[in-house]
Amino acid sequence: MGSFSIWHWLIVLVIVVLVFGTKKLKNIGSDLGGAVKGFKDGMKDGSANAEAVPPSQQVGQKAADPNTVDVEAKTKS
Repeated sequence: MGSFSIWHWLIVLVIVVLVFGTKKLKNIGSDLGGAVKGFKDGMKDGSANAEAVPPSQQVGQKAADPNTVDVEAKTKS
């Protein structure tokens, strides 16, 4: 009872196809593939940017975004 046989997995697959349909499963697969590809590209870009800036400059850097608010600098009046 510890593992499922091939027949169990085939029955589960048939039920999933009947519930979701093949078109929706195809769309889910392509969306998932696009997300994984985007994540990998982002990881490559992130590591390339991290290598371009020496670590000594990264430590003391503040955010260059003008919308960023420093919580300690802002006081209530």
